[in-house]
Amino acid sequence: MTVAAVALVGLTACGGDDGGDEPGDGSITVYSGRVEQLVGPLLERFTTDTGIEVAVRYGNSSQLAAQLLEEGDRSPAQVFFAQDAGALGAVAKEGLFAALPAETLAQVPAGFQHAQGQWVGVTARSRVLAYNPSLVAEEELPASVFELTEPQWRGKVGVAPTNASFQAFVTGMRLLHGEDRTREFLRGLAANDPQIRDNNIAIVEEVEAGDLAAGLVNHYYLGELAHERGVEPTEMNTKLHFFPDGDIGALVNVAGVGVLAGAATDPDALAFVDYLLSPDAQRYFAEQTFEYPVIDGVAGPAGLPALAELTTPDIDLNDIDDLAGTVALIQASGLAP
Repeated sequence: MTVAAVALVGLTACGGDDGGDEPGDGSITVYSGRVEQLVGPLLERFTTDTGIEVAVRYGNSSQLAAQLLEEGDRSPAQVFFAQDAGALGAVAKEGLFAALPAETLAQVPAGFQHAQGQWVGVTARSRVLAYNPSLVAEEELPASVFELTEPQWRGKVGVAPTNASFQAFVTGMRLLHGEDRTREFLRGLAANDPQIRDNNIAIVEEVEAGDLAAGLVNHYYLGELAHERGVEPTEMNTKLHFFPDGDIGALVNVAGVGVLAGAATDPDALAFVDYLLSPDAQRYFAEQTFEYPVIDGVAGPAGLPALAELTTPDIDLNDIDDLAGTVALIQASGLAP
């Protein structure tokens, strides 16, 4: 698998240490597919609470996965904190992760972790259709994501094809519905004048402003934008449509974390993973990034259906690992160069 086959846009980085870190020396290097705006404050809190310094390289999750595949055991990273299971799966598939301790894995449901314990989910997030009720009536909302290729949605739907969450959604569609139907959907979407954007937050901002009727995003971006504007999500113009009946448009994915094989016994790297699964960190995610916690005893984001109430497609997140095949389909459809 080449970098070009996986990554669609250039890597943006900050932090990082090409020389790596010694195990247990009080510092780690993290490749983070989670953006700094969302997780930077939590990583700073980790350092304050533990004394362990964190050097961070931020970038697109699928690109960072490609970076790790290229670097192999030469990578300066000890930890990969990814936006979705697909990027984690691509790295696990190449044998680059260490198995996590059983006591760490025991905190998280089996459906939200690697089958052999090589990565673990940190938060859950649902794919949704964010929409502006002044432009889309509730009775017009689609029962399935496949309906977005129909004429009534022409020019009205925002998508971010280079985003890892969109790529994971497409990979899930391939698993559930096969290559041919997925190819047909992507080509139909591309032919329906989609509004291509670089990321989910840009889509939600335009939906909120009334410049875009709807967009395929992860649910938590509405909460992020509301928080930024100092209001509750319920006060925003934008509403969220959770696709019903197990539709692939309602895929629940995870942001998750894996420890690179070279750091298998690094206490600082393992402490970082455990910190992300601590009640305090899980509350941070629910209250500050509006994602669903994955451990017991921590309430989910206010104003949203509970995670257990969502009707989700029957997808094993361990199978969402063929990023290269998905990127090829997206590119062939014309949604991305």
